[in-house]
Amino acid sequence: MPFEKVRSEKLSGAVVRQIELLILRGILRPGERLPSERDLAEKLGVSRPSLREAIAELQDRGLISARANAGIFVSDSLNAAFPEALARLFASHPEAVFDYIAFRRDLEGLTAERAARHGTDTDLQLIDTLLTKMEAAHIRRDPATEAELDAAFHLAIVEAGHNVVMLHIMRSMSALLRQGVFFNRQMMFRQRTTRTTLLEQHRAINAALQARNPAGARAAVEAHLNFVEATLAAQHLAERNEAIARQRLEHEQAR
Repeated sequence: MPFEKVRSEKLSGAVVRQIELLILRGILRPGERLPSERDLAEKLGVSRPSLREAIAELQDRGLISARANAGIFVSDSLNAAFPEALARLFASHPEAVFDYIAFRRDLEGLTAERAARHGTDTDLQLIDTLLTKMEAAHIRRDPATEAELDAAFHLAIVEAGHNVVMLHIMRSMSALLRQGVFFNRQMMFRQRTTRTTLLEQHRAINAALQARNPAGARAAVEAHLNFVEATLAAQHLAERNEAIARQRLEHEQAR
């Protein structure tokens, strides 16, 4: 018969499994600092030696890392969707920007559908709360905060789809965008002509999600990213034309 004796699990193993699940589900995020050893042992209800054993195993697995005189952190490497050399290659070739937007349009359209179907009431409340914060930042004309909230808003939609693979893919892509690998998100919110349009698009996405309208949520996300694509294409064309105009001026002045 295919049965084995049941063995009690070591406390350190239970701690490992709990922290692994928190990382997998996106609750503990790359770069996030864990509580101190004493506080974490107390929260988990285990001894400090058992906790240390679990921490050592998680470090061996590359899930957490220790920083001298700083504490224990979820590993930043979990955000690395691509090798650094490939990220630099993306940054140096503008066509990667538009492939990135096409990728986001396809995947985020799907995640918006999933969020409308599978998101809990609490998920949708979080998305609505982030939109309210975006509206407040818009009134203050705070492009840095608007850009950061924009990232959080889109990731909250992915989280509401409750698919951990999609979550980690999109979180890694968002990390590259925050680093300016594809384009400077803040620039979008500094342009007077685009700020209001962007806010209205996020309102439309939120409205479809709150109505639990999967098709409407997907359409709103796709319309938003189509606008982002067109805006960036116009910006790239303007920058190209300006560079050419400067060359003509410099050449004429040198004659």
